[in-house]
Formats: sequence, structure tokens, C-alpha cells
Amino acid sequence: MRDEKIIVTGDIISHHARTKLQERGVEIDAIAEIVYDLQHPYAPNLTMVECVESVDAVLVKREIQHAILVGIELDVLAEEGRLSEPLLSLITGDESLFGIDETIALGSVFGFGSIAVTTFGYLDKEKTGIIRKLDRSTDQVNTF
Repeated sequence: MRDEKIIVTGDIISHHARTKLQERGVEIDAIAEIVYDLQHPYAPNLTMVECVESVDAVLVKREIQHAILVGIELDVLAEEGRLSEPLLSLITGDESLFGIDETIALGSVFGFGSIAVTTFGYLDKEKTGIIRKLDRSTDQVNTF
């Protein structure tokens, strides 16, 4: 147990959240592509540059950064077999009734309004773009 409290600034958290996404094979452009695909029918003048800017604006939110860090850490610990049972099996098997991964995601999107909640539900079901790639990957645990 640590005796001294370490102060973690927003810049450090932001940097680590983005780094962890990249380490897991998730680039900002891949997220922006999903945004573009979802929103272009409603905003025909939308550009990929605007989508990247929007993704960057979301990734500035502390709640999103925390969700990323916690979720990825749990996936990594599961890959390493460093979680106790039955949690280890629930995460490595991406048990459909587990739901904690959805709870973390939903908790982080509530600040963006009801459209964020419904969009999350749609993406969780349809698994498009990088989401589909990660969901089908057998190289790493991608429950979160």
C-alpha cells in the first residue's frame, strides 16, 4: 500500500487514455469513421475532419477517459489471467449477461444526452467498423 498520494493531472490521464486506445488497435480515425457513417445521412456536408474533431472533443471528457482506462485495464488483466474466478471467465468469455461493460459505457455517455444512449445501444448491437474488428478478434480480450 502506498503512503504518499500521487497527483494525477488531466493531461496525464488524457495521454494515457489515448495511448491505451492505440495499444489496443483503436485509432481516432477509426472512431471518426463510425461517427461519419452514422451522421452523414443527417448532415450531408459533414467532413471527416469534423468527425475527428468531435471524437477529440469527447476524449477530453474526464468520464470518458476514466471509462477507457478502467475498461482496458480489466481486459488486459483478464488476458494475463490476473483476475479471480468467476470474473476472469465472465470477461474473457464476454458473457452476454455480464453487462458491466455496458454499464461503464452508459455511465460515460449520459453526459451527452439521450441520443448518445440510443446510439450506444445501436452500436453495441450492430458492431460496425473498428467495433466489429475488435469484437471478432481472438488476439486479445476486448470485452470492454
